[in-house]
Amino acid sequence: MTELQLGLIGLGATAVVGVFGYNKWQEYRQRKVAEAVLKPHHADILLDDGPAASTPLAAERSEPENGVETPAQSHERVEPVFVDPHPTMPSDDMVAAPAEEPMPEAPVFVSPPAVAPEPAGADDAPELPAIELPAELLDPRLEFIVAMELVEPVSAMDIIHSQRPALVRLSKPVHWVGYNERSREWERLAADSELKLRRLRVGLQLVNRLGPLVEGDINTFITAMNALADELMAVADMPSSRVLEQAAEIDQFCAAVDLEIGLNLVSRGSAFSGTKIRALAEAAGMVLGLSGVFTRYDDSGRVLFSLQNYENAPFTAESLRSMTTHGLTFLLDVPRVDHGERTFTQMTEIAKRFAETLNGALVDDNRQPLSDSQLDHIRREFIGKPQATMASYSLTAGSPQALRLFS
Repeated sequence: MTELQLGLIGLGATAVVGVFGYNKWQEYRQRKVAEAVLKPHHADILLDDGPAASTPLAAERSEPENGVETPAQSHERVEPVFVDPHPTMPSDDMVAAPAEEPMPEAPVFVSPPAVAPEPAGADDAPELPAIELPAELLDPRLEFIVAMELVEPVSAMDIIHSQRPALVRLSKPVHWVGYNERSREWERLAADSELKLRRLRVGLQLVNRLGPLVEGDINTFITAMNALADELMAVADMPSSRVLEQAAEIDQFCAAVDLEIGLNLVSRGSAFSGTKIRALAEAAGMVLGLSGVFTRYDDSGRVLFSLQNYENAPFTAESLRSMTTHGLTFLLDVPRVDHGERTFTQMTEIAKRFAETLNGALVDDNRQPLSDSQLDHIRREFIGKPQATMASYSLTAGSPQALRLFS
C-alpha cells in the first residue's frame, strides 16, 4: 500500500471522528439549554403566601385499565347478517306440530350486536353511545334494515316525508326508527314527529299476510334509501343478503302457523236478539268497534279474541237495538295472541255462557256440535302446537314481531 493511500485512510478516519465528536457536543449543548428552560422556578417569598403556593397543580387524565377499549370507544360497525337456516328441525320436545302435516323449517339467523360508527365529519358533535337496536322495533330476521348516521340533526317528519311518493308504492310496510338522544333510547318514529335525530334505521318488512317481498319492492326501496342518504349527506349502510330467498322461507313458515280458530254459536229455534247479544258481550268485557265486531282486550290493550255476526250484517250500536241473527262467531287469531291455550279456554267459557243464555249450540264450520273433548283437541293441536313452533324459533305469539309479521 502506498503512502498516498495510507494518508487518505488516516484523513478519512480523522474526519469521521471529528463529525462524531461534533454531534456529541451539540447534543450536550441542547440538553443543557432544555434543562435550563424546563427547570422549575423557586417560589418568590415576597409574592407567595406560603409553601402551598409554590406547589404546582397537575391534572392527569385517566386512561382505561389494561388498555382495553370500551364499547363506547369503538367506531366499527357490525351490521346484522343473514345466515342459512339450521339444517335440522327442532326436536319433538321443543316443537309441537300437527301429526298430519309437519311444520316446515323456518329460517334461523344470527345477528351480532350492531355498533354504529361515528359519522364522517362529525368531530364537533357529541359522540353517540353504541346501543343495540331492540328487535321489538326492527328485527333483521323480518325486515331489510338500512342504517344511516347523519352529520347534523334532522327532524323525523322531514326524513319520513322525503321519499314518501316512492315508498307508498311498496306492497310491504316501512318502519322508521330513530335514536332519541335525550332519553338515550331507540323509538318508533311517527310521520308528524319533530324529534331531531342523527341516528336513523329504516326497515322494509319482508313478509306479511299478503305474501313475501318481491324484487320490484326491494329495488324501489334501495333506490329511495340511496336518494334519502344523498339528501341527508349520509351513507346508507345496507345488509348484503339473499333477501328474496329469505322472504320466501319466512312466508313458508308463516303459512304453517297462521291459523284462526272460530267457534260458531247457532240458534236452536228463535233468532238471537241484538239487545241480548250486546248485554252479554259487554258483561264479558268486550267492546264494540268501528269494524262491526265486539273485541276482548287484555290489560295492555292487545286483542285476545273477537265476536262477530255469523250472518253478513256487521254490528253497530244503532242496528243492535232492533236486529236479530241466527248465529254468532267467536274468533281467535293464533299467532297474534299471547298464551293462546289459556285465551282459548276463556273464549270457550264465554261462548258456553252465550249458548246457555241465548238457547244456542256451539258447532264447527260444518255445523257439527262441538263436545268438550273436541274443544280440548282444538286447544292442544291447533293453538298449543303452532305457538310452540313459533316459540322454538324465538318468535313468540303476540309479540311485537309477530304482530308485524301476521298483519
